[in-house]
Amino acid sequence: MKSIVNILRILTGLLFIFSGLIKANDPLGLGYKMDEYFTVWNWHWASPFSLYLSIGMNVLEIVAGVALLLGWAPKFITRLLLVLMVFFTFLTGYAVLSGKIKTCGCFGDCVPLQAWQSFVKDLVLTAIILVLVWKHEFIKAVLPLRANLFAVLFSTGMVFFGQLNVLKHLPYVDCLPYAAGKNLLQQMDPPPGSIPDSVAIFYTYRKAGQNVVFDAMHFPTDFDESSYEYVSREEKVVRKGNAEPAIKDFALYNSNKTDTTRQLLQASGKQLLFVAKDFNGYKPEWQELFVKLYTKAREKSIPFFIVSNQPGDVEEWFNQTNHFNIPVLTCDGTVLKTMLRSKVGVVALQGATVAVKWSDADMNEAVKWMNGL
Repeated sequence: MKSIVNILRILTGLLFIFSGLIKANDPLGLGYKMDEYFTVWNWHWASPFSLYLSIGMNVLEIVAGVALLLGWAPKFITRLLLVLMVFFTFLTGYAVLSGKIKTCGCFGDCVPLQAWQSFVKDLVLTAIILVLVWKHEFIKAVLPLRANLFAVLFSTGMVFFGQLNVLKHLPYVDCLPYAAGKNLLQQMDPPPGSIPDSVAIFYTYRKAGQNVVFDAMHFPTDFDESSYEYVSREEKVVRKGNAEPAIKDFALYNSNKTDTTRQLLQASGKQLLFVAKDFNGYKPEWQELFVKLYTKAREKSIPFFIVSNQPGDVEEWFNQTNHFNIPVLTCDGTVLKTMLRSKVGVVALQGATVAVKWSDADMNEAVKWMNGL
């Protein structure tokens, strides 16, 4: 039994560390997922705390996994993990039963799981942790007490400050469909060889005070327009396909509200998109670097666009107040969250392919990149 407990301890600890590291790579992504739950539950008061909860959850998950591997305070850690698993199982179970949340974000965007897959995983892991709680006395410390405590504190600091670095810059690994090297036009199309949904059309007619429903292949033998009164027509998916593109809602609209997405992406050569999400017209720290970047783009005849979910504020600040006269494109705020894990930043395109991305903290790197062209 002792050997089984220690095998389970190692596997569980590694899984918690793996899960936490993937989410710590993109704490904003987990914060957005928490916002999704808060919105469904009408807990709008909790949304301002979603990022802090995300950072704290990632620290707790990784540190608990490290502590379990080291055998530090096994009684406390196994019970802490059980509490976490009950919480996670509740979330994934809610996602499955309600159908309102498709993915739970348990492994971030790098290892996407459907809600039911996460729920099954959580049930199995909860059962394993119950065994560890039951037989926690078999878990022994790997290192001396002080060394174990140092390792736990060190991992806490590393995870915390690692996430702060991600928030200042961008995720270490970009697993989203707008990552550098991705062709956006290809990401907007169904995968090659994919099968579309099979759809059947159902008609509802009223006859003799009763609704009669049938599809196009099974009209009633006595059907005629004098006795059947048309009510409605509905399309239903009878067999789910796999033709969903990775990018489903990316659209850029110009000032005339014309969709210019494919026109922009089908252009050859380099283009720069300056992303300004939730822009509120303050004097930013990056203004000097922005001027250098824009000036360099004009010198090299590289098209330069501002993309925002608040085009009115952007137009007023950039073009009316500061007279840059840059084309402003409107994009949905949720899409911008996926495109760039930063409220402000730069996306460089080579044709339809994302070449490089920078947050506002790294705009000096964008200027260097432009100088090297």
